[in-house]
Amino acid sequence: MTFNHRIALITGAGRGIGKAIAETLAAAGVTVICVSKSADSCGSVAAAITAAGGKAEALAVDVSDSAAVTQAAEALLAKHGRIDILVNNAGITRDGLLARMSDADWNAVIQTNLNSAFYWTKAIGWPMCRARHGRIVNIASVVGLIGNAGQANYAAAKGGMIAFTKAVAREFAKRGVTANVVAPGFIKTDMTAVLSEEVQKAAVAQVPMQRMGDPADIAHATAFLCSEEAGYITGQVFTVDGGMAM
Repeated sequence: MTFNHRIALITGAGRGIGKAIAETLAAAGVTVICVSKSADSCGSVAAAITAAGGKAEALAVDVSDSAAVTQAAEALLAKHGRIDILVNNAGITRDGLLARMSDADWNAVIQTNLNSAFYWTKAIGWPMCRARHGRIVNIASVVGLIGNAGQANYAAAKGGMIAFTKAVAREFAKRGVTANVVAPGFIKTDMTAVLSEEVQKAAVAQVPMQRMGDPADIAHATAFLCSEEAGYITGQVFTVDGGMAM
């Protein structure tokens, strides 16, 4: 895969899938900006990448805060002159059956998982369009395609992200900017680690490959969509799920 010394911003890069994406892109020569709400988490990822010989910096910002995102994006564009790759990966869960789901839990997930993608894409996408080059990859979930009991808020956010990406792809296509989705299945992360053994076994039973995926599986698919070789792919959803949603 070719990247030509691009600059990438990855949200939710302090752990799990976001961390793996940042590490994979950095290993390919991309300068990565690791975004997380926690300065410690994104700082440790950026420091490890730098120690390994890559180029990285940390940015602590609440991605659910529109004003904070706009301010951060303006500062980054002033500093670097451009952002070539945007990976919207930040996400949270607030699981619960719909009858008992609070407004706060619904809004928190929509705000962090969906609205943040709108904030970053609006702030960085148009400068990409002016430069006539850009890659946007939104990390959704198979839950956004097939749903999941107890995750109405998460499914709505991820399903909304898929539809949002398709609209962005149509708006930006003629300006050389692509927008695609990677939809992970059941992946070994901090989110899944807190699930009971019973729940994990039940989830794996739904996967034809009969195992959980690894963050690196998502990172490799994402890296390809960020590369020069993926320049004629846009508006697509790539499920990386061991066959779970086929």
